[in-house]
Amino acid sequence: MGTVALLWRHEHPLPARPGRRPTITLDAVVAAGIHEADEQGLHDFSLRRVAQRLGVGVMTLYGHVENRSQLVELMVDQCRLDMEWAPLTGPWAARLEQVADENLALLTRHPWLARVETERAVLGPGTLTKYERELGAVDLLPLDDVGRDQALALVLDFVRSSARALEAARAERTEETPEQWWAREGAELAALQVEERFPLAARVGQATGEAMNAAADAAAAHAFGLAILLDGLAARAGASGEPSAPA
Repeated sequence: MGTVALLWRHEHPLPARPGRRPTITLDAVVAAGIHEADEQGLHDFSLRRVAQRLGVGVMTLYGHVENRSQLVELMVDQCRLDMEWAPLTGPWAARLEQVADENLALLTRHPWLARVETERAVLGPGTLTKYERELGAVDLLPLDDVGRDQALALVLDFVRSSARALEAARAERTEETPEQWWAREGAELAALQVEERFPLAARVGQATGEAMNAAADAAAAHAFGLAILLDGLAARAGASGEPSAPA
């Protein structure tokens, strides 16, 4: 069955299937897929693994979804439908910052979402509800509608990149702290006496390490980058950050 029909199954019920009553529901398949991806990521994600989680044969899943890609689309839309958000208030910059924070929280809860790469939109109620709401942040920008869409996409793409960096940092820090890493690697580098060859790297790297207590800080980079993005949008639009009448 087509993906759009499956995505909208709760608002437009699917026709009854002939034969025996299914042992599991499509909702159960989607929920199991989300749990599998949350725990294991998408690298080895498969219908077989989801079926094992549900305690059924993989052919049972094919009675609900056509393939892995279709299931992932259903999972993406469900996560967006379930995401936590609050009403947007204030000037456009504050609204976009709120959108960024809420998306970062979503991607932290479901890290695999940041690794779903496609230029095609998921045309389900979760995605369209999210898009409609988040456009309310950029509707106050004095840009045309294409510019507003691109401004929102710019912020969301930046958040996805930050989410991947933060996930990697969390994984690394479960193995060893930045201090432990630098005590080992930094000591070996110092023994090579290469500071004179790379004076800028030595100076900036030392300043960064002292300020962040690490070679890099994904959280600090996210905050800095988001501020720069918002400043750039303000300059692009010639806006002050105060609400203006929608065009």
